[in-house]
Amino acid sequence: MIRLRIIALLIGLFCTSGLFAQEEVWLSLRAKQANMDLVFEQGQAGLEYLGDDVKLKAALQGATIYDFKRTYRSDDPNWADHMYFVRTNDAKLMDRLLATAGHLFVWGQRWTEEEMKIFEPNDYGLSSTIGANLGMQADLSYLDFLGVPKAWYYTTGDPDLVIGISDALVDTTDVDFKGKTRIMHRSSSSNGHGISTAANAAAQGDNAHGIPGVCYDCGIYGTSYGDFKSFRNVSDLAATGVNVINCSWSSTKQYESGRKILDSLFDTGTIVIAAAGNKSWQVTKGEQIYYPAGFDNVISVAAVMYKYPDTKGNIGVDHKGNYFANDIRGYVGRSLGFKNNDTLVPPHIWPISTSNLNDQVDILAPAVGLVSYGKKVLKDTLYYSRFQTTSGATPLVSGTVGLMRSLYPCLPVQEIEPLLKVTAINIDHLPGNQRFSGKYGAGMLQTGAAVEMVYKLYNPNEVATISGQRFNRWHFPLRAVSRKVVIEDQHFTESASLSLNARKQIVLKPGTFLSPGPSGKVHLSIDPTLEQECDLQLRDPSILED
Repeated sequence: MIRLRIIALLIGLFCTSGLFAQEEVWLSLRAKQANMDLVFEQGQAGLEYLGDDVKLKAALQGATIYDFKRTYRSDDPNWADHMYFVRTNDAKLMDRLLATAGHLFVWGQRWTEEEMKIFEPNDYGLSSTIGANLGMQADLSYLDFLGVPKAWYYTTGDPDLVIGISDALVDTTDVDFKGKTRIMHRSSSSNGHGISTAANAAAQGDNAHGIPGVCYDCGIYGTSYGDFKSFRNVSDLAATGVNVINCSWSSTKQYESGRKILDSLFDTGTIVIAAAGNKSWQVTKGEQIYYPAGFDNVISVAAVMYKYPDTKGNIGVDHKGNYFANDIRGYVGRSLGFKNNDTLVPPHIWPISTSNLNDQVDILAPAVGLVSYGKKVLKDTLYYSRFQTTSGATPLVSGTVGLMRSLYPCLPVQEIEPLLKVTAINIDHLPGNQRFSGKYGAGMLQTGAAVEMVYKLYNPNEVATISGQRFNRWHFPLRAVSRKVVIEDQHFTESASLSLNARKQIVLKPGTFLSPGPSGKVHLSIDPTLEQECDLQLRDPSILED
């Protein structure tokens, strides 16, 4: 194997921040070979290439290089071990590299100004670009898919925003939890289930250790789980002021007393996010509801594939000679098969490979391929989840909600679920999903888009765009103090309801279809008196000047 050695990297603000000078250029490059050995060291003006490749030297001539590093970040993981990230001041460097050093690099892409609005901590794993890789040497590409670095550009969370983890025990002595975690009611160990759940939501980031959770600067309160009649563990969290609570557990048991308690918590501003359950479609046929996820005022989370853009190059053969594909982006569950074993026809989803789906599911998040931090803490081993369990998917949503509320602390609880849904990726067009239509919620969670939408809706100088979704149910109460709201290529039909109150302007663009049925409605209004109820709490206040 060819090794990459970077002797010295530029250390300081630019290595760990999403801030960039106007003249900076960021590039993604794909090499002809995997893991090339490119040697740089820090010079007076930037990195200097120390190798003996004459053509590469010629291509780099005259450019100031701030970063030239291996990264596993790629829209197609099949090329992850071929990827490089470059930061330079030379707008023509990519063209020279592809033309003059074409024996090394075969593809390149310049980042847009919007794409450059990211932030990465120093423990971001193998796909880090502007960040470092000082924690676990782990594949965190699911965070890339969710757009979490985009969300971190705006906020990495607030220590005063505490995420409640009703689950197995969280290890408060581990570096990623120490000093930020309080245990209210002790729970069982459950082989590190609580540790992994808490880590996905809010493990401490930028501490050169472990992995960062989605809302990594948020606090954590841990407690026990269960108690479907009174949800005492959940109520006790809310009584301390915790208003984002994760429940990665479920049961078919439901009690009216429990529903009333969760409704009352919602009415006082607490949002509960819960796992939809792990029984497969083969068993439930989409008819079995699990609780607390099944209650109306709880966000229900199921699993979706996220990794590979298509089946090309990702087809395997089982012991019976049947072709299959795992983790193909946008399909529910885990595994795909092919009718008559013909890989040229659109794939179908194996019913046994789906987690529980039903008409109470609100949103989907990745489940396969997540780092099991519990295994790292308890057994010092790097392990990735292999099954479509909703336990790991749920805290990704809880962490997203934590970021949303950290950015805009007075975000109304009624707007959280609608914002998650209008920014989700619609997956109705995929043939394999059609048999599950109406049972997998609004589609795939997009953390970056959800947090950015909060920023744009509640910033008087911004334009917020709602687009690309098809809703025939649910209620969407939204407000906007932004200078404009654009609705484009967006449908609200049948029993869907949209109530949008904007301060200045609402613009309807092509592809918008607002035609609800008798049980739905659309109400668009302008109220010039709308104002921010609190300030945006940005990671870097200068973002307001962008």
